[in-house]
Formats: sequence, structure tokens, C-alpha cells
Amino acid sequence: MSTLAADTPGERADALIRLTRRLTELLEKETALFNARRPLDTEDFQHEKTRLATLYRREIGAVKEDPSRLAGIPETAKRTLKEVTERFTEALHANGMAVDTLRVLTEGVIRSVAEEAGRQRDTLNGYGPGISPSPRTAGAPAVAVNRTA
Repeated sequence: MSTLAADTPGERADALIRLTRRLTELLEKETALFNARRPLDTEDFQHEKTRLATLYRREIGAVKEDPSRLAGIPETAKRTLKEVTERFTEALHANGMAVDTLRVLTEGVIRSVAEEAGRQRDTLNGYGPGISPSPRTAGAPAVAVNRTA
């Protein structure tokens, strides 16, 4: 599936409008879940979102390369396409902000865990004068971060 299956510019515009609306719905749903600090609940629709985003990107690229793909569509379709594209752009911006906020929060939690692990590792053995820090391994504790998205 490289671009939308349509025989005429009108059919293509209608399909692009439906595609943009569905992609916007998924972005808004994902953003709401991110804002509710429930990112794992987005897993159910990630495949669809990725597939639709790829199709959208390809179709928009094809239209930019060949504007005749949407030539002669009715004014109502042009207006609707513009409106759904504006809403999509707003949803994309809000989603990006939510993703960034979630990333900052996650990095803060990881940093806090690493700092606490370091403090616990460096606790002193025993009480009184002449005590020394407990033997420790070189470097900070291992922490892995998966930065996909």
C-alpha cells in the first residue's frame, strides 16, 4: 500500500479526508492517554496509527509531487480537506507536547532511581570514627533507557 486507492481526484480527496480524520482521532486518543499518564494503554492502536501515518505521508508526498491528483475537486471538498488538515496539525502538535512531557517525567524518574541507588551503594558500614564506605563496584549502577518513539 503506497498511496490511497482512488480512481478520480474526488475519490482521492474523500479518502484523504477519511484518512486524516481517523489519524487525528488516534492522535487525540493517544494524547489523552499520555496526559492521563497511561502510555501503556496506547499499545492497542499503535500498529494502526503507524500504518495510517505512513499512508498519509506517502499520499501527501505524492500530491506535492503531482498536484493533479487532487485537481478539480469541489470547493466543499477543498474546504473540508483544509479543515481536517488544520485539526490534524493541532492534534499532532498537542501529541508532540504530551510526548515531550512524558519523556521529561520518565527521565526524571530514572534519574531519581539512579541517584537513590547511588546513595544506598555509598552508605557507610558501621558507626564511629575510622569507618569507611562499603566496598563498591566502579561507576554508577546500570540503568537502561529505551528512547523509541
